[in-house]
Amino acid sequence: MKAWLAERLGGGQRAPSTVPGVSFAYVLGWSLVMLLAVEAVTGAALAAFYAPSTTDAWASVAYVQDRMPGGWFVRGLHVHGASALVIVCGLHLVQTALYGAYKKPRELTWWLGILLLLLVLGFTITGYVLRWDQAGYWANQVEIGIAAGTPIVGGMIKKLAIGGNEYGNLTLTRFYALHVIVLPGVFLLAAIGHVVLAKRHGLTPRWDRRGARDSKASGVARWPRQSLRDVTAMAIILSLLLAYVVSSHGAELAAPADPAAAYDARPLWYFRWLFALRAIAGSAEQIVAMIAPAIVAGFLIALPLVDRGPIVDPRKRLPWLGALAGVLVVIVALTATSFLADAGDEALARRQHQEDMHASRARAFAAANGVPATGPQDLFTTAPMYRARTLYAQRCAGCHDASSTDRKGPIIAPGFHTRAWIKGFLKAPSGDAYWGKTKLAKTDDAMKPVDMSDTEVDELTEILYAQTGATDVDAAKRDRGKTIFDKACTDCHSLDEGIAGGSGPGLASLGSRDWFTSFVGNPKAAIHLGPDHSEMPRFDKDLSIVDRDLLAEYLVWLRTATQRDVDALGPL
Repeated sequence: MKAWLAERLGGGQRAPSTVPGVSFAYVLGWSLVMLLAVEAVTGAALAAFYAPSTTDAWASVAYVQDRMPGGWFVRGLHVHGASALVIVCGLHLVQTALYGAYKKPRELTWWLGILLLLLVLGFTITGYVLRWDQAGYWANQVEIGIAAGTPIVGGMIKKLAIGGNEYGNLTLTRFYALHVIVLPGVFLLAAIGHVVLAKRHGLTPRWDRRGARDSKASGVARWPRQSLRDVTAMAIILSLLLAYVVSSHGAELAAPADPAAAYDARPLWYFRWLFALRAIAGSAEQIVAMIAPAIVAGFLIALPLVDRGPIVDPRKRLPWLGALAGVLVVIVALTATSFLADAGDEALARRQHQEDMHASRARAFAAANGVPATGPQDLFTTAPMYRARTLYAQRCAGCHDASSTDRKGPIIAPGFHTRAWIKGFLKAPSGDAYWGKTKLAKTDDAMKPVDMSDTEVDELTEILYAQTGATDVDAAKRDRGKTIFDKACTDCHSLDEGIAGGSGPGLASLGSRDWFTSFVGNPKAAIHLGPDHSEMPRFDKDLSIVDRDLLAEYLVWLRTATQRDVDALGPL
């Protein structure tokens, strides 16, 4: 055993200064070193701004992505650099297997390489949840759920990972500690061991080159030809990475994590094959999710033990390389299947679009107003008129929104109580957009269309428009409108403050904030519609004066708002 280990460790051997030939096949190791350096530097920069708590994690990432100069670029390099690292690791594994570099005496080097690949995947898993957005949060729920199904130790794994019964601050701090302390420490030790052993045994020559399998035989100097290839490969990979980061403007960030909201969780792209396999497995998904990775990892670990012969020619190792190729083909096929299934799911596309819109609004609000100290879940409460719009959606929209299937009153929308709205009402008070849906429109007491010239209607409109408190009233037209009102309307209405009309409501301050506050409180009051003509319930007992005033403020704002203004506030 001692002799076996000494041979694998290469004790006493000097690191060769040559390579067994000049080839781009040998550039992947240095490319990995370059990508690891990118991850380390960008990770350290991001850590300087990150706060591992449920109230601050998403906010700190959003700040880096949307507000810190160049933050999107640094974060994009870190996130997409991890994907590049996985790709290059995979290519390096395939090249190593093709060259038979797992054979004696390089078994330990191969196994350390497998460990490093697993640690890279561990970095991606622990880093994904740190964003504390919907995507990272729910993907981690799935991952922890799979781990929790492990026999005997599953419950302990879940408890250690979450830090309690539910996700919270301890979850974040533990994953953060794993990501920036534990995994880097273990990775550094494994990487040092891997590099030392690789240097001692040297690069594996191509199977068609003459000489012993020992890579020190018939070597050529690394500098300049192989070194230039190394630098060229690193430059190409880095350029592609930079181009992708710039074209995507950093990395995605979903809406803040919300345990109460449904979300179509998807893992990182290099775990999509496992996601597709779980879907195929149906009720056995938990078992498959644990067994499939174990089979793949077990095969890679066992490869040096089952393919022990000295032959490195891939044409004479077809069973083992074919098995490896088969594993890779299955993984690629399952990955493609998962993405194609999502691409063909229209319902999923609609939900994802809504999630994207929600994320965009959250980030816009955070950039404009900051994130509340209570956490990003309260982010939308910082939006203008949030409380008023919530009250309107809960109390008013069912009867007054144009899209309501059970509308029972006038349509309330941008332009409510403008000149155009008032003029339209005067010409057709029982029109669909006004009182047409009410029972009042079908009674003898219903207001009849005014029988006046267009000029007189415009002047009458102006005096009613003036009641709203608008600042753009035409004084001359208003005064003429008052004259018309006194002649034609005072039998039913009054413009005197606090005085009801005859058979109709008082119109003093009509459409103003005070008027709306009063009307919402008790539309059945004599000053308004009266108990016989109002179908609208009174809200003075259900809503406080503050809430009624907020609703009134929102209704007044609608007078000068456009649909674009309303859309800019976003849905609740």
